[in-house]
Amino acid sequence: MSSDLLQLVLAGLSTGSIYGLIALGFNVIFKATDAINFAQGEWVMMGGMVAAALYAAGTVPLALACLGAVVVVTVVGLLSEVLVMRRLRWPSPLLITLVSIGLAICTKSLVMLTLGKNPAGLPTFSGDRPIMLGAVSLQSQTLWIVGITAVVMVAAHLFFSRTMLGKSMRAAAAEPDAASLVGISPRTSMLVSFGIAAAVGAIAGVIITPLTLTSFDHGTVLGFKGFSAAMLGGLGSLPGAVVGGLLLGVLEALASGTISSAFKDAVAFVVLLLVLFMRPAGLLGRGHVERV
Repeated sequence: MSSDLLQLVLAGLSTGSIYGLIALGFNVIFKATDAINFAQGEWVMMGGMVAAALYAAGTVPLALACLGAVVVVTVVGLLSEVLVMRRLRWPSPLLITLVSIGLAICTKSLVMLTLGKNPAGLPTFSGDRPIMLGAVSLQSQTLWIVGITAVVMVAAHLFFSRTMLGKSMRAAAAEPDAASLVGISPRTSMLVSFGIAAAVGAIAGVIITPLTLTSFDHGTVLGFKGFSAAMLGGLGSLPGAVVGGLLLGVLEALASGTISSAFKDAVAFVVLLLVLFMRPAGLLGRGHVERV
């Protein structure tokens, strides 16, 4: 593999890790509600904007600014479920999906009014000096992105497979009526899923902001690419979020480097269309069969 191609692949893995985290947020809520949360991208944007605002105030160090942003966005996610989703009289998956679009618009407007329209950024976590791997240069922030993504993905897997709360959420998502009969509250599962999705989105926004400036209108594009990654890997599949995100990131980098950077954002649209036409369940997803 040539050094130029390897450079593109490494850049794609960094971007793809962010897409994977966003896709994870989509999958967590989908597993709990069968709905698609289109506010996920706005939570990513909010994480970066809040962290930048806290750090720019000059009163807290970078680590605390990032942690504070995650806490703030998590609270926003929980309040979104309590004040909006829980008020729905018949919370069907379609209705939750449609309401999430309005929630995304409100979140974007809230960030614009409180934090402004100007782009914001953060310093890299461990300096700007690149790491040389032979003829290939690697930004230190890339290692942070890949490492934090791996930790979050492993933590999510362990949570849903090993903890009682995670298993309860899976049961409530699979059979809500049966879960209610044994004392598992679908409402609680929904609340926890919104909190986890918001936290994961905030983490994605915090770790990507040092590489690319963020602003109030960046959430829509990030959300769409995260959704495309979730569809590519398999909506509802946690491993699929990783595979879909990394694959989409690499495809974007290769298209940008070998064809033109103008085609970078079009890759997600093409991937989404191909998945919907050829394999709607995604690479690792399973087709859903209902017996009537």
